[in-house]
Order: sequence, then structure tokens, then C-alpha cells
Amino acid sequence: MVKGLYTAHTGMVNEMKRLDIMANNLANANTTGYKKEGTTSRTFADEMAIRLKDTSVYGLGARIGEITYGVHLGQVYTDYTEGSFRVTDNATDFALDGEGFFAVAFTDKEGNTSVKYTRDGAFTVNVDGYLVTKDGDYVLNATGAMNGDPNPANFIQVDPNAPIMVNQLGYVLQNDQVVGTLGVVDFDNYDYIEKYGENLYNLLDGGNRIASEAKIEQGVLETSNVNVINEMVNMITIQRAYEAGQKVITSIDGTLDKAVNTVGRV
Repeated sequence: MVKGLYTAHTGMVNEMKRLDIMANNLANANTTGYKKEGTTSRTFADEMAIRLKDTSVYGLGARIGEITYGVHLGQVYTDYTEGSFRVTDNATDFALDGEGFFAVAFTDKEGNTSVKYTRDGAFTVNVDGYLVTKDGDYVLNATGAMNGDPNPANFIQVDPNAPIMVNQLGYVLQNDQVVGTLGVVDFDNYDYIEKYGENLYNLLDGGNRIASEAKIEQGVLETSNVNVINEMVNMITIQRAYEAGQKVITSIDGTLDKAVNTVGRV
């Protein structure tokens, strides 16, 4: 076994995975409320040769030498840093100033409805007067968001012909009357939420919803937190690391070729 080949190979595979994630970030640089992903890397656990039948150290076999097989992708994580705000002056566009998520009643292709969470506040009012996402999913009120209940009774319905005002607490006002409350919740541990698609999140078993202290801003949207310049710089770094792995494999291949076809003749 040539350890250098394994080291170079695992390094190249790791860079390929990092590049895939970075490409997805760049593709969503203009997606409202998108949170970029990142990666961590770690080495494989050291593997050591063990001296058989060695009883000199409390009956345990002594280890001789260390062998490592390179590096692999440790963890893919989501960066929940808040993005900058973009003013739209649209009455049904909202952004969260602080930690929290809007709750929506998401219906999949099989007709199953469940609660999803998003930072994308680009909503609209449908023909029936319900506040919905751009994909047509109903926005939940405060009760539905906190209880995780996508029941139609927790949808927000307004008069489509009257102006809509929403204060920072989420109260929806029309004609100086409260007609609903935008459902915004937070989570006690973000390790218990996972991405669903590009802009939605699932709450996993073990996660808990808590009240959010985020302020709701009307007429603005939160842009993605992807910095295109940083991503491009990192992409160049990844490319150079990948090329370095290629050169290592080429160098080792040349050495093996000489060992087999030249030294082997002697």
C-alpha cells in the first residue's frame, strides 16, 4: 500500500465535496433569506500496527508506528448569520430583524401538509384573501406557529382590497383593526433543524419551539448571507488544493513506474 496515494485521493474527494457546497451557495446568492453552508474537515483516526502477544503494558499490545489515510469531510453546517435588508416597499414583504423563522403550512406533491419554517418573507395575498408564500403555501398565525399546527383555522386572512399594515410585533392591521398576527418562532437548539429544499427548514425530533424576539420589518426582504467575493476566493483555494492532490498522484505514479520497470530489472 502506498500511503501517499490514499492521502492525495481523500484530499481530492474532500475538495470536490467542498466545491459542490460552494457552488450551491453561489447559485443561491440572490435567493431571499438563504443561509449559506460550510464544511469542516478532519483526518481519519490513526491506525497503528500492534505487537501481538505483548504483555509488557498491563496485558495490552504495544502499538508500533502510526498510519493515517488522509482527510475526509467532517461536517456540513449552516451559517445562520443574518443577511442584509433590501427595501421593496411591498406591503406583503417582510424581514426578521433578529433570530427566528416564519411558519408556513407546506403541502407536498402527495398532498401531505406539515409545518415548515423560513426566513423568506416574500409573501402575497391570494384571491381568497389568505397570506401565502410565492409557492402558494399558507402563512401561519402566532398560534399555529407556536403549536406547529397547520390547521386552516390558523391561516391569516385579510381583505385584499384594504391596505395592510404590520407592526414590529407582527400584528396585522386593516382599518385600524387587528385581523391576525404573523407567526414567528425560534428554536432552543439549531442542531435540531434541517434544510428542506433551499429556503425551508424542518424541526427534527428533540427540537423545541420557543418565542422569538425578532422584530418584523414591513416592506423589506432579507437577502442571502452569501458573500460572492469570499466564495470565489475560496473556490480558487479549493481548485489549487485539488491540483496539488493531482500532482502528488502523478509524482507517485512516476516513482512506481520507475520502481517496477527500471529497478525491477536489476
